[in-house]
Amino acid sequence: MKKVIAYLKYALGYVVLSLFFLVAQALTELILPSMMSDIVDNGIIALNGQGGQIQYIVTQGLKMLGVALICVFSAIGVGYFSTKTSAIVSKKMRHDVFKRVTEFSNTEFDKFSTASLITRTTNDIQQIQQMLSHGVRMLCFAPIMGVGSITLALMKSTSMSWILAVAVGLLLTVIAVGFSVVMPKIKIIQSLIDRLNLVSRENLSGMMVIRAFGNEQHEEQRFQTANNNLRRTNLFIQRTLSLLQPFMTIIMNFTQLAIVWLGAKAIINSTLEIGDMLAYIQYAMHVIMSFLFISMIFINIPRAMVSVRRVGDILETEPSIENTEGAKKLAMPKGRIEFKNVSFKYKDADDCVLTDISFTALPGQTTAFIGSTGSGKSTLINLIPRFYDVTQGSITYDDTDIRKLDLESLRANIGYVPQKGLLFKGTIESNLKTGNQTADAETISSALTTAQARFVANMENGIHSEISQGGTNVSGGQRQRLSIARALVKKAPVYIFDDSFSALDLKTDAALRKALKGYTKDATVLIVAQRVSTIMNAEQIIVLDEGRVVGKGTHRELLKSCTQYREIAESQLAKEELE
Repeated sequence: MKKVIAYLKYALGYVVLSLFFLVAQALTELILPSMMSDIVDNGIIALNGQGGQIQYIVTQGLKMLGVALICVFSAIGVGYFSTKTSAIVSKKMRHDVFKRVTEFSNTEFDKFSTASLITRTTNDIQQIQQMLSHGVRMLCFAPIMGVGSITLALMKSTSMSWILAVAVGLLLTVIAVGFSVVMPKIKIIQSLIDRLNLVSRENLSGMMVIRAFGNEQHEEQRFQTANNNLRRTNLFIQRTLSLLQPFMTIIMNFTQLAIVWLGAKAIINSTLEIGDMLAYIQYAMHVIMSFLFISMIFINIPRAMVSVRRVGDILETEPSIENTEGAKKLAMPKGRIEFKNVSFKYKDADDCVLTDISFTALPGQTTAFIGSTGSGKSTLINLIPRFYDVTQGSITYDDTDIRKLDLESLRANIGYVPQKGLLFKGTIESNLKTGNQTADAETISSALTTAQARFVANMENGIHSEISQGGTNVSGGQRQRLSIARALVKKAPVYIFDDSFSALDLKTDAALRKALKGYTKDATVLIVAQRVSTIMNAEQIIVLDEGRVVGKGTHRELLKSCTQYREIAESQLAKEELE
């Protein structure tokens, strides 16, 4: 709750105005029954022949109408400004959550699933917004109405105060029983929404795989299970809470009946006037309604508090990779990368994925990595842009430890092509300018030519052609070539290609490598590959096996000195190519 209160400072003006109108509404509603009491009593006197009271009734009636109008406008003001408050707070909270997520490293993404992050950014913040819009208003309104109504009711008559005590006691009992039953379910409902989002996302993103294996019925059952769990929980909560309404209605009706019964006797005995009895009924209803509002608050707050904790988990999670104090920016970067006895293991893992890795990648040269699946190739190059931080040892960029470099500066000087080519919704031009917004037409054209993406020129709108979400309207090979072109547009001192040529045919692969050699002649190039033909001309090839360097050298040197490399080469190349 403290987190939500802290965010209220961003809408402080609207909070103050909301509270002002709320107090005005509460006071006017408390005044109206007393004014009505006077009008009724004086109306009876007027009917008994004392016509002098008519003017008083008209005057009081007009005053009552004015107070009622103030009450109406106050209620409108409360609704408007409380809604503005909740909207501003939720906007700021949503912005901060999104900003924090963008700062997360891969370690934090391993902790929070994508489906959970989406739920926390949307549904959880919506729950908090509803609590602020309705809950805070009721939280302030109900005590004023409750205390004020009890005080004014006792001023009218103390002999019937026990009726209010019994009614309030019964209300509290009903509310307590209801909440004790539904509270455990309220606490788990957000995690059930997480699960439903997860299953939905997996089904939508993996639809082709599901269809290929004829697994539609199994996936439908998975979704049905998650959907039913959420449905049953929601139904249980709503049905239980809906039972509270009839009980409260019965209590209210019996309270009115008891007041009329006892009030009639008091009127007969001339100890209570009719107007006072009617006012007492109104105050009693206000008291009961106040507790009804409080019950509604306790319905919303527990679920909202679960959402507050879930959103707070994101906001309080400090990124494990961030700038150190006094971080340096790269000035005139050359691109010299050096690994010094680097070891790395994932969080909570027992064994290192990489162990004692040492090598130097120089500008103007290509350093390639090859090895069996799971040997740690992708993990190794993901350490360079600091997607993860090394466990032991150090990585330097131009002789400066990358942990002492400004993250933005470090990544701005690396052209990165991921293993899976990902394009964003927009145009080809907007995708290519992702890393260099100021790139001119010549730079874009040169990058596309180098990446063998000549198909763009044959498209109707050229670089202005639309790309759908995820790049699904282009083939896998085209998507990969556009990803390569996007990195080349950056014109960085260091280029990282994480198995980025796997979707290309051998002819295109060869042409791209030849063009790339000229384009990146002054840059440091690091390539992860599965095909020997892709890296056989590299100045330095590093062979990994179970996270360790088992070979380092050129293609010909490794054929003679590294058994693992020769086995890979023999499985891919003709005998004459091994000579």
